[in-house]
Amino acid sequence: MQSTVAALFRHPVKGFTPERLATADLAVGATLAHDRMYAVEIGDCGFDPAAPAFVPKTKFAVLSHIADVARAQTRYDDATGLFHAGAPGHPDFAGDLTGEAGRDAFAAWLTGLLGEEARAPLKVLQAPGAWRFTDHPLGHVSIVNLASLRDLESRVRRPIDPLRFRANLYVDGWPAWIENDWAGRTLSVGGATATVFKPIVRCAATHVNPETAERDLDVVAALFENYGHTLCGLYVQTTGAGRVAEGDVVELMA
Repeated sequence: MQSTVAALFRHPVKGFTPERLATADLAVGATLAHDRMYAVEIGDCGFDPAAPAFVPKTKFAVLSHIADVARAQTRYDDATGLFHAGAPGHPDFAGDLTGEAGRDAFAAWLTGLLGEEARAPLKVLQAPGAWRFTDHPLGHVSIVNLASLRDLESRVRRPIDPLRFRANLYVDGWPAWIENDWAGRTLSVGGATATVFKPIVRCAATHVNPETAERDLDVVAALFENYGHTLCGLYVQTTGAGRVAEGDVVELMA
């Protein structure tokens, strides 16, 4: 059963805006390159870069509890290593987040953007080595089936921006919701292969409109009321390295 990659994204900072890509390399047991390599903690989350371990998203500045995070438009420049951010009414930011000075400067920029919503001092964390600030400790790459979103749109009778779901790959061609039963199955993803880990349980981050930074749709309630679950998308784990690009085929193999 085949689908096609309609769009491909990475999120340089956990919880912040996605950056669209034409291609991406998938490595075994890893995220897309430069995906969720930084996170912004609120107060002290207890993260130890010498012994990195999963930290719940509630410890970070993310959409599930700070809608204004969506106002920050972020991107990472692979060629220069510089991280860029901008927001309406605020000066643009550019800096090297591999250094403490750059991370402190970005934290200051964010403090000016988020204001009292931050609730505590902000600190930008850098993931050590190949470790990443994923939303699930075993969910390396996320895929959303656009047919499922269209079906949800038909139920709530309004458009739903796919970027609410913060996926790495958006695919088109599978029947709606068929992916919810694929745990343990094998996919070919462009030139890579992956094993489906589990469906993604959705949270209040999806309630935020990525264009307006407003909470304007209770997606979790809409999922439960219409389908009896709060699932949308898949976490997969890369088992065979390769490149994926927009237009590539994603196929259920076994």
